[in-house]
Amino acid sequence: MKGFKRTAVFKKDYSRLPQNIKDAFWKQIDLLFSDPRHSSLDLKKMQGFANIWRAKVTGGYRFTFQIDGEFYLLRRIGSHDILKTP
Repeated sequence: MKGFKRTAVFKKDYSRLPQNIKDAFWKQIDLLFSDPRHSSLDLKKMQGFANIWRAKVTGGYRFTFQIDGEFYLLRRIGSHDILKTP
């Protein structure tokens, strides 16, 4: 993968996060690029959605993404509630 892109919804979600969650997210992004199978990501394909995955930021926060060619398209980030509308 070459990098990532962010949806407008992701940018809005991210702007509302506390700093400690933002910091944890960037650690998880590093893991996603270096070792997508790392257990702390708890990476899973979302059922009922074509090509959308979710990964753990912390115990209570997740982010969703799609693989878009050479990029990860970051879709949502937030509490478990974001998994209802990835």
